[in-house]
Amino acid sequence: MTDAFDTLGIAARFDIDLPRVERLHRELSRTLHPDRHVGKSAGERRQVLNRAIEVNEAWRTLRDPVTRAEALLRRHGVAVGETNEPPAAPTLLMEMMERREALAEARRSRDVAAVTELAEAMRRREHDVVSELAAAFVRLAEDDTQASREATLRKLGELRYVARFLAEVGEIEDELL
Repeated sequence: MTDAFDTLGIAARFDIDLPRVERLHRELSRTLHPDRHVGKSAGERRQVLNRAIEVNEAWRTLRDPVTRAEALLRRHGVAVGETNEPPAAPTLLMEMMERREALAEARRSRDVAAVTELAEAMRRREHDVVSELAAAFVRLAEDDTQASREATLRKLGELRYVARFLAEVGEIEDELL
């Protein structure tokens, strides 16, 4: 698997300048566009196409905070995936269950205002968790210990819960609006 940070030529850190990385992606995509390589040999065109695929995959990886965190953890030699993360705190599980129940009720009653309110609260939570995850990666870079790895994985797990909730909100908003 190609490293997304290396593919785009940026520093391997969680807290990246997304607009700058997006501009870089667009520039590389233009450079690698097949129309610019029509006169080249089939082998060269295939190499350019493979590079374009790598660039697009790297952008997809880095623009999403969950997959960006996974890519960074892999660089630290940490196995990623939900089965490798420490169990979520019971308070987080209870909170998410309560919010999901409220979201299900808002969906059943077709209460767009309630869905919007739940979404806004979860987006604020997402912002906070992403900030906390960025801080966890700074600590991990400074002190790559098992405790730092577990703390980072725990934050990543929390972000997964938030991301799933927001994905469900998106489906409900599409359905209701």
